[in-house]
Amino acid sequence: MNAVANVPTLTVRREIAAPPAELFDAWLDAEKMSQWMRPMDTERSKVKLDARVGGEFEVIMYTPNGEVPHTGTYQEITRPRRLVFTWNSPYAGSHGSLVTVDFKPKGRGTEIVLTHERLPSEEMVKAHTGGWTSILERLVAAYAESGVTA
Repeated sequence: MNAVANVPTLTVRREIAAPPAELFDAWLDAEKMSQWMRPMDTERSKVKLDARVGGEFEVIMYTPNGEVPHTGTYQEITRPRRLVFTWNSPYAGSHGSLVTVDFKPKGRGTEIVLTHERLPSEEMVKAHTGGWTSILERLVAAYAESGVTA
């Protein structure tokens, strides 16, 4: 008999009117990332990253309730198709939840498919679904404001 673990996972999809390579690069540029890696009521984010497999990143989100640190390590960087990295935070745990971001050409733009695995509970799946959804909405807004079109 094979046991299958119930590992809390979420998937968020969003289409953006920008080429996959530009969106992929936005995930590896600290200055750009600080503009849109701000879920919900996050006022600003400070991002440091070493964009290579095995490189680490740190995102500090400044919220009305204080600073929320996020860290991780890049597991896969396949430009312009896929990023995989661990994601550690007070809410995702420090056990290395895993985020995969796929960039799929769609029409004149890109569909981003973000999958977050190994979250500590179903409650955290719900919270992170809202967080990632709002982050992708900010990414859409950043590209709309810049006038970039696919």
